[in-house]
Amino acid sequence: MNVSILDDLKVAPGGQSIGIQLQTLGVLVVGHHLVNGEEGKVSPGEEADIEVGDVILEINGKEVKKMDDVKPIVKEAGKTGDPLDLVIKRGKDKHETTLHPVKNNTDGEYQIGLYIRDSAAGIGTMTFYEPDSKKYGALGHVISDMDTKKPIEIMDGSIVNSTITSIQKGNNGSPGEKQATFSTTDKKLGNITKNSPFGVFGVLEEAIDNGIQDKALPIALSHEVKEGPAQIYTVVEGEKVEAFDVEVINSAPQKYPATKGMIVQVTDKELLDKTGGIVQGMSGSPIIQDGKVIGAVTHVFVNDSTSGYGVHIEWMMQEAGIDIYKTEEQAS
Repeated sequence: MNVSILDDLKVAPGGQSIGIQLQTLGVLVVGHHLVNGEEGKVSPGEEADIEVGDVILEINGKEVKKMDDVKPIVKEAGKTGDPLDLVIKRGKDKHETTLHPVKNNTDGEYQIGLYIRDSAAGIGTMTFYEPDSKKYGALGHVISDMDTKKPIEIMDGSIVNSTITSIQKGNNGSPGEKQATFSTTDKKLGNITKNSPFGVFGVLEEAIDNGIQDKALPIALSHEVKEGPAQIYTVVEGEKVEAFDVEVINSAPQKYPATKGMIVQVTDKELLDKTGGIVQGMSGSPIIQDGKVIGAVTHVFVNDSTSGYGVHIEWMMQEAGIDIYKTEEQAS
């Protein structure tokens, strides 16, 4: 059985700067704090063996979707003196635990001694979308919580347009960063259904144009990528997508999905002058070689801001749920 790429498979390359908004699955525990109670300072959450990185899914049989769901339940338990029965998710496992809220002497409020979060936001770059299904991929790496450093499990999310306002230039030892703005009330470009090691994925509301490449392009599988010249599409000012020269220094043919498939180096003088090379916010910038989309920029090397890793496009497309292979049966 031979596996090769579907003949007519093409994707529209991205390069647009996007704002990313994620709603966590349940409520994420990002820290403990002490409650000043009658018997001294305690953290009820810590005493209930709840750890940073745990996700609270249910309290007293009620599904918890956002932070606002928690306070009324805690308040009610404080009034009645009843404990809270929690269902928490830790990694892939679910646990049940009992938590006893403590009345804070300072303000009289009942508290659970946990810092919690129900959403996250950031910026990145659109990699591609498939014109027929509108399925897209962006970012090229997982979004992790800034406190727990663990990948965020999402309930849902959305992407919107983002505007680059300035660049904090990178240098060796200190990666740079795109400074950007976006509004949560902006028109939604698409939803987010997956946050994985290969990026964020979902479906666009409608086709989007990057302004420099209006035709969909074929893709190259990992074994077809060559060392040598290529380009990346990205935004360094406003919302204008531009093409910049890079060099594929190394590319590993991969039989199985892996996040670090190639090493790219920025050779474009204009981009080096503006950014110092690869900067945060550039993740997801599509890499184009010989008229094909080959992958996306994912990480900058801390000790060399001109260079970084890229992920092969075929793995991002698999994550997006796009069938890219055709299978030919051979007579034996």
